[in-house]
Amino acid sequence: MSDMTFERMISQMTPAIYESLKQAVALRKWPDGRRLTQEQTELSLEAVIRYEVENNVPPQQRVGYLEQRTCGGSSSGTDIPAELAGLGRDASRD
Repeated sequence: MSDMTFERMISQMTPAIYESLKQAVALRKWPDGRRLTQEQTELSLEAVIRYEVENNVPPQQRVGYLEQRTCGGSSSGTDIPAELAGLGRDASRD
């Protein structure tokens, strides 16, 4: 396995290995329960990301995907109670 490069490993990665690595990174544990080291976490995450790019995984299914939200939208925000909008009461008015 001395001739195995990172690129070659990614090109030979199966969907099952990809899912296993993705789960290991998320849980910070290997399937047998051993904790990943910092280096293992970084390399596994890089492998997962490279696999996703090279195999055209839809962005919504990729690691770290965040749905884009727009400001405003259909609601002006005036119908949201202050408590739910993250606004506390004004203590200076007490």
